[in-house]
Amino acid sequence: MAKSQDGPLASGDLAILEATLLPSLERHHLRLLAHCLRTLQEVAGRRSGPLPARPTLLAWMERHSTLAADPDFHQVFLSQLERGALQLQELAASQGLEPLALEIDDLIAWAEAEARTRLSLSTPTPPPG
Repeated sequence: MAKSQDGPLASGDLAILEATLLPSLERHHLRLLAHCLRTLQEVAGRRSGPLPARPTLLAWMERHSTLAADPDFHQVFLSQLERGALQLQELAASQGLEPLALEIDDLIAWAEAEARTRLSLSTPTPPPG
């Protein structure tokens, strides 16, 4: 599995994400989800266990002056983190992992499996014979 530093997406993470054969819109979604994962790992100060609770997220955001200075952005960012956290929690549960234990490779494998499923549903099967 690809490991990178704690915190926001490292250039190595981005390179791995961009190397996928996923369409650009799906890669964009994957980048957002990966950024959410790395941010939540940074907030929690660990790479295992459950997701940080809302009070922990709020305290972390208050310590970052750029987030605390703009209340409107603060709310949007919190909302997006919480949406991403729900998706990460579902993904982790489907793999028998704790959400913060997910890695970039796990997200890529999930996105590629989702893409294959969509393709198989949209590709008509030729009739036999």
